[in-house]
Amino acid sequence: MATSDQQHHDLTKNFLGKELYVIVTTPVASREELDKMLPQHLAHQIRLEKQGIMFGAGPLAGDDGTRIGGMVIIRADSFAAARAIADADPYHKNGLRTYTLTKWTVNEGSYGIRVNYSDQTVTIE
Repeated sequence: MATSDQQHHDLTKNFLGKELYVIVTTPVASREELDKMLPQHLAHQIRLEKQGIMFGAGPLAGDDGTRIGGMVIIRADSFAAARAIADADPYHKNGLRTYTLTKWTVNEGSYGIRVNYSDQTVTIE
């Protein structure tokens, strides 16, 4: 019978092991103040996406649907590099949001992409 360590190794040997950084951002300013800075924030997010830094991002909501902040997952070489990226967000630079930063190792999961040639649409599953 295999040992627990051997079972663990056998189950995890092919895991992805991709390290990313998660920025959970929390508003500390009014909605009106945030809305004024929204175009700059979105432009920053799009730049991160186009540069291949951003893995994913979007709002976070409670079970009642109320927005409570946002999450940005980025590619970076270190906590220091990830912190510099987070600090560059206009919301953070201007004190409108605070954030926490953690490292996340992606091991399991999947996604699918469907490309329809006839109308050039793409669906991500």
